[in-house]
Amino acid sequence: MKEYVIGIDIGGTFTKYGFVDREGNIFGEGSSPTDIYDKVEDYLENLVKELKGGEKSLEGEYKIVGVGIGAPNGNFYNGTIEDAPNLKWKGIIPFARMVQKYYDAPVRLTNDANAAALGEKVYGGGQGIDNFIMITLGTGLGSGIIVNGDLVYGHDGFAGEIGHTNAVENGRQCGCGNRGCLETYVSAPGIKRTVFELLAHDSRGSDLANYSYNEMDSEMIYNAAKKDDPIALEAFEITGRTLGRKLADSVAHTSPKAIFLFGGLAKSGDYILKPTKKYLEEYVMGPFKNKVEIKPSQLMDKNVAVLGSSSLIWKDMA
Repeated sequence: MKEYVIGIDIGGTFTKYGFVDREGNIFGEGSSPTDIYDKVEDYLENLVKELKGGEKSLEGEYKIVGVGIGAPNGNFYNGTIEDAPNLKWKGIIPFARMVQKYYDAPVRLTNDANAAALGEKVYGGGQGIDNFIMITLGTGLGSGIIVNGDLVYGHDGFAGEIGHTNAVENGRQCGCGNRGCLETYVSAPGIKRTVFELLAHDSRGSDLANYSYNEMDSEMIYNAAKKDDPIALEAFEITGRTLGRKLADSVAHTSPKAIFLFGGLAKSGDYILKPTKKYLEEYVMGPFKNKVEIKPSQLMDKNVAVLGSSSLIWKDMA
């Protein structure tokens, strides 16, 4: 009998899901709206309905052996989603326990960046590496830290929030309520803000000056960089410098063998990888110099969060 784990990635707008076998193959992939539901109960009722429909695509006899969930502000210890800023449901949501009512199988929940790190560990470039850091660069900056083969959760389940360490004193306003968080500088919106700060002082003939703030996105900046646009190139340099400097702190804390970058901004390749590596080596403590690889995720074109969420179950069954 074929065994599957349901992997669920809860995003602020959409929830992605799939049925993942032990080898990391995803079947019955789909998505369900998140932001149209004011009540988590209504959201979950619809999600389960879609999951049950997705099961019809599975061939032959099968068994659902668990449900793994990646969610913003997900607490692994308690199976709760706690005051996620990008979800409508506020307070502490006992989400794993709610899902458990629908499935007679283990249910595990963690935050979405931790799920991505697990996916890299089990199915990607982290295979065989017991110490690494996963950085997800999208609308924010998420991070998952693997030490001695295990995810770092800390005493309360929220450890590893590199994106919300301070990068600039009294800097940009962050959605978490603090100012100067790393993700306000190193993320898709972060690099866009950097571009407009540069343009405000000197456009230098940059094609990016032709776009309004709402029109521009990080892919446009990448495409401009490929054409040697001076503002785009400087924006990547500043972004890489900020990330490299903060990662130097993380290297001193955990001594990883590798740091993987995932997400839309990471698809910029060497434009983000090279300055990040350069400034990591400039700022990192001597004993760690030239020991840490910075590389793109090997799961860049796969649904890493769904894979990682399923790994919450598969790793316990290994």
